Amino acid sequence: MTLIHLISIPVTNTSVNPARSTGPALLVGGWALQQLWLFWLAPIVGRVIGGVAYRWLAAPRPIAAADVPAAAD
Repeated sequence: MTLIHLISIPVTNTSVNPARSTGPALLVGGWALQQLWLFWLAPIVGRVIGGVAYRWLAAPRPIAAADVPAAAD
């Protein structure tokens, strides 16, 4: 993302925001509308994959009975 912001935006006026890409695509039509679905679908799929990965990696680990200290009587 940093390289996109530093290089691509100043040179080609690239849009990395789906909401910002929708307006010009609607006005231009044709090839711009054909590619617009990817600007919306890719971030949604990325969020779903990130959410699943977070739940999987951050899942609480079960505590084994050997790991629990005995209660003092």
